[in-house]
Amino acid sequence: MDLLTRFATNVRRLREKKKFSQKALADKVGISVSYVSMLERGQRSPPLETIEKMAKALGVPAASLLAGR
Repeated sequence: MDLLTRFATNVRRLREKKKFSQKALADKVGISVSYVSMLERGQRSPPLETIEKMAKALGVPAASLLAGR
């Protein structure tokens, strides 16, 4: 599994575990719902700043968004 796919899978899994909608996560991070959707589908590669903000919103270390299970 490549890094972008791992990121996409981890974001969706953690978002659903926290019971956040894509809109709730987007609002916490300061990005659009469509961008969250593209990230979760592996269609966009986020900048480090966005990875950091997403990790904070999800309550996990940034490295965990890129880690394999």
